[in-house]
Order: sequence, then structure tokens, then C-alpha cells
Amino acid sequence: MGSPLKQQRRGKGSPNYQSERDGQGEVEHRNAELRARVQDIQHDPSRSAPVALVEYEDGVQRHILAPENLAVGDEIELGAQAEIKEGNTLPLGEIPEGVPIHNIETQPNDGGKLVRSSGTYAFVVTQEEDGTRIRLPSKEFKKLSTKCRATVGKVAAGGRKDKPFVKAGNKSKAMKAKGLKYPKVSAVAMNAVDHPFGGSAKPGMPKTTSKDASPGSKVGNIGASQGGNSEE
Repeated sequence: MGSPLKQQRRGKGSPNYQSERDGQGEVEHRNAELRARVQDIQHDPSRSAPVALVEYEDGVQRHILAPENLAVGDEIELGAQAEIKEGNTLPLGEIPEGVPIHNIETQPNDGGKLVRSSGTYAFVVTQEEDGTRIRLPSKEFKKLSTKCRATVGKVAAGGRKDKPFVKAGNKSKAMKAKGLKYPKVSAVAMNAVDHPFGGSAKPGMPKTTSKDASPGSKVGNIGASQGGNSEE
């Protein structure tokens, strides 16, 4: 049948496709109304954004996504009565329109699922009777329950992509942390036995593939249902 497909090799879970899971753990909203103080800002190798170690007034220590302008010693608050301030977590129904937010719950008390990457933020568009409408970084509008919680502010490290990797080793470590294979070899640089585009005997080979081709041959673009200029 030929060599295994890339998706089959990924499913096997070989070392080339395994992500390093030695991060700081989950960052979720606590189901309580508490105050906390920031103890430290830490790097998390398993995510693109830094995390903040906070200690709540009941003595529990947890990690949260660090928003911009959050510093060690700052005090944050969870609950419907919290102030609209960076780092505070409130229900969407209590957040005014136009305020940037992140780590948004899709269901009440699920801990936060949306807008968690570095430099990203959403904002409240309007408060409606049956929910709160927000605008995501993808420009998609989504209506959520007013009881879903979110943290005020933008996720820190928005300039992460502006810093060049400089060395291939740095790029390799960044890709490895995401479970991506690096470096990638161009298909046309391979041998004919390794890829349909490989070999020097097939210069200028089209990238389109027939719909009737075997699964192992379906690389590039799937052929159009009708080619050329048809005359009616």
C-alpha cells in the first residue's frame, strides 16, 4: 500500500509528533467570589502566553493567564461585584460594552475556553435579554449566557511573534512544544519514492489530484469537477 500517510504517523504518537507536556497545568476560573494577590509571573512552555501565580485569600494558589499590565503584588478579584479592572473576572452580564476580555467560558462554570492565546482579546458588543453578544478575535460574533465568566483585559505577550527566532534550534524548540514536526522538507526536494512530487523526472508536475486517486496519492489540491472554459 506504500508508506503510511502523515495523519497515520501522527496518530501513532511517535516522538516526532509528541508535545512536551511539562507546563504549569490548567488555567481555569475558580467557582467562587474571592480576592487574590499576584505572587509571580511565569513562563509556561506548553502555551504561548505567560501565566501568573496567584494566592487567594483562602490560601489556595492557582495559575491564571496573565493579562497585559498585570504585575507582581497586584490584587485581583473574582465575582459579580468585582471592579472593571485588568485581571478581574466577572460574569459577562456585568461587563460593559467595548471592554476587552479573554479566557471566556462557553458554559457557566466551565473554567474558560475561548480567547487564551497570547495577545488576543474579545470584547462585549451588546447586552441582550437572552444573553451577551461578544466579538471574537476571528471577527465572529457569538452569543453566550450572561452567567458565563471572563477576565478583563488582553492576554499578555502580544509581541511574541515580532521577536525573530534567529537560530534553527530556537525554532525547533518552539515547534516541538506545539507537537509539530520541524524542519519540514519540501515535497519537490524528496526522492520519487518518498512523495508523488519527488524526483527530477517530473518537473512542473501539477498539484491537482484526481478524485479517483488512492488515499496515499491524494496530495496537493483535489482536482476540480470541471476544467477549462466550457461552452454553453
